[in-house]
Amino acid sequence: MDSTASASTARMQLPSAASRKAAEKAMFLFLRVVACLNVAVLAGICFYLCWNGLPVVSWEFLTEPPRNMMTEGGIFPCIIGTAILSLGSLLIAFPLGVASAVYLNEYAGKTRFASIIRLGVNNLAGVPSVVFGLFGLSFFVTFLGFGVSILSGILTLAVLTLPVIISTSEEALRTVPDTYREASLALGGTKSQTIARVVLPSAIPGMLTGAILGVARAAGETAAIMFTAAVFFTPRTPTSILDSVMCLPYHIYVLCTAGTEIDKTRPLQYGTAIVLIILVLGMNTVALIVRDKLQRKH
Repeated sequence: MDSTASASTARMQLPSAASRKAAEKAMFLFLRVVACLNVAVLAGICFYLCWNGLPVVSWEFLTEPPRNMMTEGGIFPCIIGTAILSLGSLLIAFPLGVASAVYLNEYAGKTRFASIIRLGVNNLAGVPSVVFGLFGLSFFVTFLGFGVSILSGILTLAVLTLPVIISTSEEALRTVPDTYREASLALGGTKSQTIARVVLPSAIPGMLTGAILGVARAAGETAAIMFTAAVFFTPRTPTSILDSVMCLPYHIYVLCTAGTEIDKTRPLQYGTAIVLIILVLGMNTVALIVRDKLQRKH
């Protein structure tokens, strides 16, 4: 009798199937509303930028340097500087990030030392970019003597994006089934051969996600480059890694805050923002295409 009574009491306490289904529908509705709001906000921002900036975007705007106290002309030096800094930082941060992830996941395992490193990487991923900019100023610009240059900016942005690349690369390595490793070792392959020929090719598509995030963040950074690489104005394109450059995000900041005729430069601000978004989308699209091809291959 006692067991029968307790079973019936438990059934009465459990929510019914209808209530569970209603709660599930309500939660999915809430998530859809939130997703639609995010998309609507993003679409509104893009529409606002296009409405105010597209009239100034032209071939001359994309291929000429600024003129007349930056109230006229184009942004060609800024485009070149942003592309150099973003791609240069990726060329340094991606190999280092992948190598660090391979060590943490394939060799260090779950040791205390690896846990401390992961904790440090996760903390660095949340550090404000201005802190990295001050670090680059004190170490690369001043201590190493690189000055305000492309090299200082690339190294600073590489340090900035490294934690994101390490985290995403390690997560990509975790998704590779252990059976792949076991099969390679059973066939006589060494651990290093297994990692190089089996694990990394399978994990590369996921690692490229970290590269995409790193490029997007590096291209849009202002605080990290305003101390290390970017200058207020230079009409020429760089000829050395020790030259300083103009950059799109810093140029927007200058036009908005430091210009003498901000009303005249306001359309240029919006136009520069549109070009920056298109540049980031273009680099991300190329990376996505490469990632999709690698996913189909492996």
